[in-house]
Amino acid sequence: MATPAEKLAESLVELEKLQNEGGIAIIKADELSRTHKERLIKNGFIREVIRGWYISCPSDEKESETTSWYVSFWKFIVLYIDSRFGKDWCLSPEQSLSLHSGNFMVPPQLLIRSPKASNNRVNLLHGSSVFDSKVEIPHHNERNEIDGVQVYSLEAGLVAVSSDFYTRHPTDARTCLAMVKDSSGVLAKLLDGGKSLVAGRLAGAFRNIGNDKIADGIMDTMKSAGYDVRETDPFNEKMELELSSRDVSPYVNRIKIMWEQMRGEVIKYFPHAPKEILKVNDYLQQVQENYKSDAYHSLSIEGYRVTPELIEKVASGDWDPNKSAEDRQQKDAMAARGYFQAFQVVKASIKSVLEGENPGEVVDNDHGSWYRELFAPGVAVGLAKASDLAGYRNGPVYIKGAMHTPPRHEAVRDAMPFFFDLLKEEPEASVRVVLGHFIFVYIHPYFDGNGRIARFLMNVMLASGNYPWTVIKMDNREQYMSALEKASAGNDITDFAKFIGEQVSNTIDKKTVSM
Repeated sequence: MATPAEKLAESLVELEKLQNEGGIAIIKADELSRTHKERLIKNGFIREVIRGWYISCPSDEKESETTSWYVSFWKFIVLYIDSRFGKDWCLSPEQSLSLHSGNFMVPPQLLIRSPKASNNRVNLLHGSSVFDSKVEIPHHNERNEIDGVQVYSLEAGLVAVSSDFYTRHPTDARTCLAMVKDSSGVLAKLLDGGKSLVAGRLAGAFRNIGNDKIADGIMDTMKSAGYDVRETDPFNEKMELELSSRDVSPYVNRIKIMWEQMRGEVIKYFPHAPKEILKVNDYLQQVQENYKSDAYHSLSIEGYRVTPELIEKVASGDWDPNKSAEDRQQKDAMAARGYFQAFQVVKASIKSVLEGENPGEVVDNDHGSWYRELFAPGVAVGLAKASDLAGYRNGPVYIKGAMHTPPRHEAVRDAMPFFFDLLKEEPEASVRVVLGHFIFVYIHPYFDGNGRIARFLMNVMLASGNYPWTVIKMDNREQYMSALEKASAGNDITDFAKFIGEQVSNTIDKKTVSM
């Protein structure tokens, strides 16, 4: 007779078959037998979303934790809504444009349109919901798929979206506007519908982002067709910013917009640099004195999936989530060694900055070395693959408990060079400190270690402004993570700017007292 462990392993085999490449399983009730479902629910490997639908999750994840749901959300929506409406559905124009702009944050309520809908709200996990409206949707040639999600095309969405979208979601709106190459796509829809009011609003929106060519094209063409068009700017404020319309990821313009919007808040809340300028060796000595305190602070950013190795461990009876101290100790030891090695390389980067090199150039050139040193010890003992040292991630990554979903790996290749250009060109050290840290974590270029590298980057930028090395304490982790999430998901840098500014001020004060 099979043991309980062997039975659980059999159920995990069936769960593994349902996982996609990212380790996510969205499960309809009829895809698993009742026995397998009950067994997997009991051991914490799957969780019910709504009646007849489940998602996979780590066995040690508490029901109150949101990570599995946020990771699974969009794939769940595609499979669930497809099962109801086929492909005869799409998101609202506003939420369609958010996805076009690269904003995959889980909304409190997702708005679905379909002629097959029943004007019904379905409550999902963690306070989220989906509402389906019985509404006609654009013709299939005016719709796109983004990772399987049915959305309005970019041009159709811009014509259909309400005027308050520009004030409620200015970053999404500007990012989408910058993706439009010429006026022909939107003009066809404006002319066919005789939408003179929308035409005036779009002309003003394009002019707001500096694209006079498209703005003039809309106004001139509509007037030539006999329409009375009055140009209006739907945004609350003018942004003097040149956005790229080249074939790059929308994240390039998104990051540029965020940087420009946020830098004023950072300067407002950041302390003045100490007047005393230390010699290079004295500064580096103070950096070294912070090593032991700094070395214990890192973010735990992990994905999950059911693997054949886990199945084998369960089948043999060796699986016990409460008895893995030995594995944890080995991983901790390798992480500590990696941090030590990386710290030495970061000190060399600081030395280059203190000797007058452009701090953005230094970090651009050196951050790959920081990453390799962080994880080289783990590779040496077999805890990580050698290919993990290759560089930027080549797959999706998720942040535990965060609503923000980092860019797809293809976008990272566009976003990172642009990010370093911003660092190189930024004149204010305080902005390099705060936005350097934030944007690096926002992009999340690596599978792991992003938080540690972001704090290294922050401290290199602190050195560029004559600020002391600053340790973010574990006692402040909740406030720290909350402020980062607010900046990422809410596009509001204020709390993070205040938090980093306070930590730096406290460090300066302690140095002053000890002198």
